[in-house]
Amino acid sequence: MAGSVFDSQIYGDLFTSGDVGRLFTDTAEARAMLLVEGALARAQGTAGVIPQDSAAAIGRAVMEVALDPGTLRKPTGQNGVPVPGLIAAFRAEMNAPEHAQYVHWGATSQDIMDSALMLRLRQALALIEDDLKLVLDALAKLAQTHASLPMAARTYGQHATPTSFGAVVATWGAPLLALVGELPPLRRDCLLISLSGAAGTSGALGPKAGEVRAEMAKALGLTVPEASWHTDRTSVLRLMDWMVRVNLALGKLGEDCIALVQTGIGEISLGGAGASSTMPQKQNPVAPSALVALARQGTGLLSILHGSALHQHQRDGAAWFSEWLCLPQIVLGAASAARTARDLCAGITPNAAAMNTALGAGLDMIHAETLSFALAAEMPRPEAQAVVKTLCREAGASDTALRRLVARDFPQLDVQTLFDSVAQLGAAPTEALRFSTKVAELTAS
Repeated sequence: MAGSVFDSQIYGDLFTSGDVGRLFTDTAEARAMLLVEGALARAQGTAGVIPQDSAAAIGRAVMEVALDPGTLRKPTGQNGVPVPGLIAAFRAEMNAPEHAQYVHWGATSQDIMDSALMLRLRQALALIEDDLKLVLDALAKLAQTHASLPMAARTYGQHATPTSFGAVVATWGAPLLALVGELPPLRRDCLLISLSGAAGTSGALGPKAGEVRAEMAKALGLTVPEASWHTDRTSVLRLMDWMVRVNLALGKLGEDCIALVQTGIGEISLGGAGASSTMPQKQNPVAPSALVALARQGTGLLSILHGSALHQHQRDGAAWFSEWLCLPQIVLGAASAARTARDLCAGITPNAAAMNTALGAGLDMIHAETLSFALAAEMPRPEAQAVVKTLCREAGASDTALRRLVARDFPQLDVQTLFDSVAQLGAAPTEALRFSTKVAELTAS
């Protein structure tokens, strides 16, 4: 098995991360770091920190030079970070020592790497958001179309009361809708520029450090932080927490889909399902299973990331390296889940006949709660509950539908309405339509 399923020739389509995968390649990282170095030089040239002609030369060179990431392997192994090797290779490629001497002026490796990471995370967020909006669009259509399609709600795996398929779909989509809504402030507060020098003091950057930082942030489209964040990984944690919550929301969808296509339930069908190597009848819920697996992976990696945020002094190699090991996998996991869910949700369809069969399969006892409240209008609530429990035991023992026993003992009740699933949906249709409306508003905004 490949070291990562996301770039595996065998497993790559099962855990596809789309264009986000290209952001976490060596080439993409090197390119992002060069862009940061170029923005730094231009900002320093504007502020008069380095000569204008040198800033212009560096700015041109970062757009023209294409470094082979393989040349950075040995110096990175020696130095623990790729930036020294990157700068040496870039200066050599510039072939203009009078200008190249000003590359990386006053910055530290972490400034360049963290800023480059934020550039790639910004793109990743946009790509994941696009897929999530397509997921939401598909779910909104399902919720609206099937807002009043009754099905059995289940708690602890057992029938509870009637709900609607539209309402179930809305519960899948509501967390995703909230996550998309979080993005504007998350981008503003967490996509930060890093430029504070060797120990976070901006000592080598001189009195114009703040001006340079602001100009550099503007050029790169990042936010200026209030303080150095070399060892304060709050912004990284918040971004990765958002990614993992995407995984969890989609993992919940996956869990429900797996349960609803089980033999004996079959209340939904999936547009594309997997085949077994030996059992011709099987249609395996492959995509939902991938969503669940990705959610489990994300939660585990987030725990490691939390541990990696515990830095010693002003820079901690071990803590920082731990972040490198798990952060890309978290991002790719969220991207893979969003892409998988996009395709899955476009093909989900309900099986109304199976849902109706399930509603009537338990001798009408799915309506026991409704019956208890109807009887509470005629007797104290505890007494009503006791009566219904007795009737349920009799129904089970005699294999008699609960509605027949109610008609026998309480002829004054409207049995037809009490045992009509559509009449007992409560707020389910409203919740489904509300969700659909909110998605439409998001799309229109």
